[in-house]
Amino acid sequence: MNETIGLILLIVGISFDVVGCIGLVRLPDIYNRLQAATKCVTLGTCMILLSVVFYTGLNSIGVKALLCIWFVLITAPTGAHAIARAAHRSGIRLWEGSVMDKYADDKEGTEDTA
Repeated sequence: MNETIGLILLIVGISFDVVGCIGLVRLPDIYNRLQAATKCVTLGTCMILLSVVFYTGLNSIGVKALLCIWFVLITAPTGAHAIARAAHRSGIRLWEGSVMDKYADDKEGTEDTA
């Protein structure tokens, strides 16, 4: 039973990682690419590590996989936020198809009431 759950989690994790990698190649600007990298790849990596826990159990390898999940969940969104903020502050423009720039609106002091 644990091997079946582990296999399902592994397949789901690999699927999310593939979608995230495709997003890194196909999306138009750094901000959209960070979205794909942060959400898809973080979830996919955590699912793969969780499948390791189901395959091996709570031995030393399983505990290390759980620690890696915790590390990925803490560092990936933080790193993506830092990269996006640095890109915006250095003047990298959003894709022309982007609808709004909330960071620039907040910086200028205007608020969207809608």
